[in-house]
Amino acid sequence: MAEHPYRTLPDSAYWRRAVAAQGAAVDPVVGDFPLISRTDKVATAGSCFAQHVARHLAGSGFNYLVTEQAHPILEPQAARDAGYGLYTARYGNIYTTLQLVQLVDRAYGQFEPAEDVWVGPDGKSVVDPFRPTVQPGGFASEAEMLADRAQHLGHVRQALETLDVMVFTLGLTEGWVSAIDGAAFPLCPGVAGGIFDPARHTFRNLRTAEVRTQIGEFVDKLRALNPNARLILTVSPVPLAATASGNHVLPATIYSKSALRAAAQEAAEDLDGVFYFPSYEIITGPQARGRFFADDLREVTEDGVEHVMRVFLRHAAGLEVSAPGEPATMAEDSFTADMAKWVETMCDEAMLDGENA
Repeated sequence: MAEHPYRTLPDSAYWRRAVAAQGAAVDPVVGDFPLISRTDKVATAGSCFAQHVARHLAGSGFNYLVTEQAHPILEPQAARDAGYGLYTARYGNIYTTLQLVQLVDRAYGQFEPAEDVWVGPDGKSVVDPFRPTVQPGGFASEAEMLADRAQHLGHVRQALETLDVMVFTLGLTEGWVSAIDGAAFPLCPGVAGGIFDPARHTFRNLRTAEVRTQIGEFVDKLRALNPNARLILTVSPVPLAATASGNHVLPATIYSKSALRAAAQEAAEDLDGVFYFPSYEIITGPQARGRFFADDLREVTEDGVEHVMRVFLRHAAGLEVSAPGEPATMAEDSFTADMAKWVETMCDEAMLDGENA
């Protein structure tokens, strides 16, 4: 028979060998992937799924970078409720690439949004529109909120300038922006603060090309501050809680994840020091047969998270973590144990569904 390129491909190129024969235990990472040493400072940001990444990095002995620490007088549970340790800095969930780019610009005084203060749901407290749920009950005054924000942005600068590796989880293409200056909010105004006004607030559903451009903008800004920084992109497997696109939430979810996945692939192929990790495929692929989702078909089970991080640690650090049903090797301290529960309640997007509010 005639020779052709497919005859010499590795097993990983064939569905029957690399997927069907592997089942839910598939490891879809091939090619170059950045090695992370124990001394590399690893930062995390992104959608709520990124909280799982942070939890496992911290529990696996990595130098997980946290620049914004709670005051020692604050009880551990209260600190976690206030968003400390959730990510590298206390910025809450960053769902879109537009938010990410604007965070850098705000941190360095290059963008000052016109709408920068919201009234809390109780009508008395003050909420930061760009991290509306990090302060339980809101701030007592605008001055307190602005002071806390200034301190927070200082920690963001510290993180960007000192990190070695950043893991960013792409979550959504949908979001709401200011009609005045395009400032991107993590939640629709009126959900966790502020007052929705159709004349001042506009729905945006980012296109693939926009996401790709914004990833490039972020990388340029990061490298200007930190030339050797590396970026690992993932796509959150968590479906949309609700959509304002006018479409059914199922195809709206598929569009959002598809656009993010395509943009991440292009960025990893085009940009030096940018890599893609397939957490989305591990959780949602047909080989998983739905076993990695809870009954609500949104929450990722701990079994699924552990498999994602097992594959990640294998390639990023050369670590072999036990499979489900075997003794765990991840450090079981109060931080990891509490985070396993806490992470389920810190997905702001769930507030868009009245059943979860």
